[in-house]
Amino acid sequence: MRAEAKPKIINRLNRIEGQVRGIVRMVEDDRYCVDVLAQIQAVRAALARVESEVLKDHLDHCVMGAMTGDDLADRKTKASELIELLGRASR
Repeated sequence: MRAEAKPKIINRLNRIEGQVRGIVRMVEDDRYCVDVLAQIQAVRAALARVESEVLKDHLDHCVMGAMTGDDLADRKTKASELIELLGRASR
């Protein structure tokens, strides 16, 4: 991961962690189920945005570096990793 992307990702993950702790408190306080579900959906959306940012960074940095480099084995490895990752994401 690029050094400039890391603080942004960590900040987002810390906020998501706080959201999850808030959901725990909501459940402990017997809050209305629809409200809890709305917060769970918000966390899922936030995680999807983080996932997208990490994937973009990976493509821009790791994959692009391998594809423009001279190491054929590295290119094949990065392509295989990407195919596997996208396959897991579609399940």
